[in-house]
Amino acid sequence: MVNTEVYEHFAAWLDALLENNKMPEDTMAYNFNLYEDRSEETGEKMYCIQLIASDRFDPDDKEGDWACYEVWSSEEDLFSLNFSDEGEVGYERVEEAFTELCAEYLEKGRSSGVLRSAKGIGIGFVDGDIDIIYKAEQ
Repeated sequence: MVNTEVYEHFAAWLDALLENNKMPEDTMAYNFNLYEDRSEETGEKMYCIQLIASDRFDPDDKEGDWACYEVWSSEEDLFSLNFSDEGEVGYERVEEAFTELCAEYLEKGRSSGVLRSAKGIGIGFVDGDIDIIYKAEQ
């Protein structure tokens, strides 16, 4: 279940990105890149999510090469989560938490139509596989 306070912060971040940046016309798909990082303030392990737009999409490409063809990126404008209260967490748990936030946004986010106008949306760690979380009807 999605934490309401965390979701509200995530939705505000994503709303700002989608409302303040015109996505390129050749955007075919979006991907949520996941990263492991450290807090500059505390040194604690953090996990971050970045949004990119791609001019390619291949739902059968599990390695996600299509997401390497960026036409837009949120760059250093990242949304971060700290899992320190859960102890040591694996990448699966981190991806699950971010996927839940993204799914909630796709369902009821203010600017979710921008994302859903693409052929597909993926999520995954930058050095790992991509899971497709949305695929447009043909």
